[in-house]
Amino acid sequence: MTTFHTKALLLDMDGTLVDSTPGVEKGWIRWSIAHGIDPQTVLDICHGCTSEYVLAKVAPHLDPVTETATLDALEIEFAGEAKVRPGVAELLASLPASRWALVTSAGREVAETRFRLGSLPWPGVAVVAEDVSQGKPSPEPYLKAAGALGIAPQDCIVFEDAAAGVASGLAAGCRVVIVGDHVPMQPGVIGRIADFSGVTLQPDGDALVLSLG
Repeated sequence: MTTFHTKALLLDMDGTLVDSTPGVEKGWIRWSIAHGIDPQTVLDICHGCTSEYVLAKVAPHLDPVTETATLDALEIEFAGEAKVRPGVAELLASLPASRWALVTSAGREVAETRFRLGSLPWPGVAVVAEDVSQGKPSPEPYLKAAGALGIAPQDCIVFEDAAAGVASGLAAGCRVVIVGDHVPMQPGVIGRIADFSGVTLQPDGDALVLSLG
């Protein structure tokens, strides 16, 4: 068992707390076909990134506000297909509200829908797509979350599944745990888990002891 001391957890949502990949990809594929864009080109870059970031890469000629609203509606349409990862509900129930934040590239309505359908507690701090000027892989989302909690980034541990999110967390100065096997190990990444079933927390003064079982 590997243990680390931390003061807060900063948690990605899609692919990390919930396995939403099939639904997310269905939405992007439908959107791509409707606009005559090769779906694979979109799927290669969409994971972990905001809709605006992807749109700027594959369809800069389209209005990002209109298209983001369309994509959010598609994500909500397929939201019921997402599954909460094992151990997530237990982990969130054990975390004081002041010791964790949600940091997602999804819009607020999509994020709230996922949490509601998954019966997960909405956090006191949630940084969503609308809250940042630059989404992942920029460090802005994780810096904003750490700042809102009043905790230095180096005292936070990020959980991420996508390359853009891992890059964002590392650039912010956080330590990172990778969920799943889509991203290679790299400096600053302290561990890898398949899900949260073996992850536990214990208080230790003003810190938390995080165990990756």
